[in-house]
Amino acid sequence: MAFVVTQLCKDCVDTACVAVCPVDCFYQPKEISEETPNMLYISPEECIDCAVCEPECPWEAIYPEEDVPDVFASDIALNEMADTDRDLFELAEVKDHEPPTADEIAANKAKYGL
Repeated sequence: MAFVVTQLCKDCVDTACVAVCPVDCFYQPKEISEETPNMLYISPEECIDCAVCEPECPWEAIYPEEDVPDVFASDIALNEMADTDRDLFELAEVKDHEPPTADEIAANKAKYGL
């Protein structure tokens, strides 16, 4: 089992999760496209299932693979691209961000029916 970043991260990209990852398994696309949206990706091959990233994500976008909501089922394969198409990605870097407000988190979830 690996952890999965879901579309809740799309265009939000807060790197608080990257800062706590002990194995640097977070990636970001070199170029944003329809195939590689602007979000973070977890390499399932590199993830050690330590779970420290999940509570650190202010957008609540990270789930254990077996708990990914149905609306985000395709995000499991999207994260796998960090391994299968590694040339499209680079290691994610920690950047300063303002944490989202509770209203912003709720609005982001509402876009996906959560």
